[in-house]
Amino acid sequence: MTARDAFLKTSAESLLVDAPILRVQNLGVTFDTHRGPVTVLNDVSFEIRPGEILGVVGESGAGKSMTGNAVIGLIAPPGRMSSGQIFLRDERIDTLYGEDFRRLRGKHIGMVFQDPLTSLNPVLTIGQHLIETIRQHLPLNERQARQRAIDLLTEVEIAEPAARLNQFPHQFSGGMRQRVAIALALSAEPALLIADEPTTALDVSVQAQVIRVLRRVCKEHGTAAMLITHDMGVIAEAADRVMVMYQGRVLETGPVRQVLDAPAAPYTRALMAAIPSLTAPTHRLPVPEIGAAGSGAAVGPGAAPAAPAVRAVVDGPALVQISGLSRDFDLSGGWLARTIARQTKRVLHAVQDVSFSIARGSSFGLVGESGSGKSTVARMIAGLTRPTAGRIVIDGQDRWADPASAVALRRRFQMIFQDPYASLNPRWKVGQIIAEPLEVLGLSSGPEETAERVQEALRRVRLSPDDVRRYPHQFSGGQRQRIAIARALVSRPEFIVCDEPTSSLDVSVQAQVLNLMKDLQEEFGLTYLLISHNLAVVRHMCDTVGVMQQGQLVEVGQAQRVLTAPEHAYTQALIAAVPDMHRVRPD
Repeated sequence: MTARDAFLKTSAESLLVDAPILRVQNLGVTFDTHRGPVTVLNDVSFEIRPGEILGVVGESGAGKSMTGNAVIGLIAPPGRMSSGQIFLRDERIDTLYGEDFRRLRGKHIGMVFQDPLTSLNPVLTIGQHLIETIRQHLPLNERQARQRAIDLLTEVEIAEPAARLNQFPHQFSGGMRQRVAIALALSAEPALLIADEPTTALDVSVQAQVIRVLRRVCKEHGTAAMLITHDMGVIAEAADRVMVMYQGRVLETGPVRQVLDAPAAPYTRALMAAIPSLTAPTHRLPVPEIGAAGSGAAVGPGAAPAAPAVRAVVDGPALVQISGLSRDFDLSGGWLARTIARQTKRVLHAVQDVSFSIARGSSFGLVGESGSGKSTVARMIAGLTRPTAGRIVIDGQDRWADPASAVALRRRFQMIFQDPYASLNPRWKVGQIIAEPLEVLGLSSGPEETAERVQEALRRVRLSPDDVRRYPHQFSGGQRQRIAIARALVSRPEFIVCDEPTSSLDVSVQAQVLNLMKDLQEEFGLTYLLISHNLAVVRHMCDTVGVMQQGQLVEVGQAQRVLTAPEHAYTQALIAAVPDMHRVRPD
């Protein structure tokens, strides 16, 4: 047996406690383009010891995900590792290729990607995903692997795990798919876990549970974890150390409490100032900027910290009126399957008798756990899902009763979806994607005006006008979400349904986008329905808030009252689960 084969067969029990699991030295990554080489990572060095969680934070495009991809050997051409060394258990792995590296993934290094759909095959059931991975890496038979799959789904709080094994990824919500991806990464008990935004699509209660799972796995099994996230609250509650990155470089690294309480880099201080507060919201959020050399930071132009916000109670006429809204889904098999197996009809009551109104020019926030029915309500309002019962009246027009009214309403509202990659045509360039609403709805006088408004929309979401020639796959997850927001804003709608519009954004870009949304609301009198699991964002943006649980609206009222003095026990539990960067975590 060669030395390389011996390394690949090493078990987790043989770890040296004092030696780091992962050691990265002077890592550099370069992309060879027709304009010359472009360096995206420069001199990145860090290490992670057994049982330790290293949090990696920074803006979208800072190099966080690229660093994780370099460690697991997933840099696609024309990208290449141009300098440095990567060691796993003191064995160099950046020299491994092909089958050798494939054997390393899964068994020794687990990966949770930012977008769960990239790791889940749409034609395979959840059970096939898990059982195949478990049997490939662990000496278990079919029955044992199936039981472990059920245990993993239970561990990440998937209800009815045995039944869920037979379902497909499209039958899960975004948050549930992310939990499946986490279970998949943990299936072989790897020595190193790279988690790229693992809590992005999760509500606060499930996010808290995932954080506990990560910490327990690392502590009990000696697993080293690289946690890539833009959520400082998650870093505070999950990580032991934190590494701050910007423009492919490491600005500072240290114990999590030291960096969060007394950051050395000016950029880190500005980054934390841009995080919305659940208890002390401001009218505008500071947008951090930094010099090219990474030596200084300042508040972005026009985004200076403002005095605490004073919300005016919006008592104007309702633009949107929801009355007795319900939606049922038939989960039983087809007629033939029910006849042969004599199955009873299974009905999921996704939304039950929901009623609320949104005043013109105001923002209404809808919060709750994944699967509580928030997105289903949004899809019914947007005309993508027909209600089982109830009425949706927008500016006096029934959304579903009159087809002619539905066509007219398309010109007056837009929707920002939770998953930016799924809502962007991968075969279209960015310019075509953003211009589509203008062309389809006839809102532009010609190509020149269309091009001008597209470039204006890109500038508003902090992207370059030159990006019109690029495709969605050439952008990071946060950049793709900004493209989706630009597409929604380009037609200057009256009403925008925002389904997790900032879930993929880092805090600095989130601050810029939230400021933009407020500016547009003040300038054009926009009305927002904001669906989010980030209660601080909802507190910052919304005038009124509704809380959903298992398809029902359990509490509704002014945002300040609901989020600071909740009456319902479920709302109280949601707020208690919010990660807090100032909270001292018990070890």
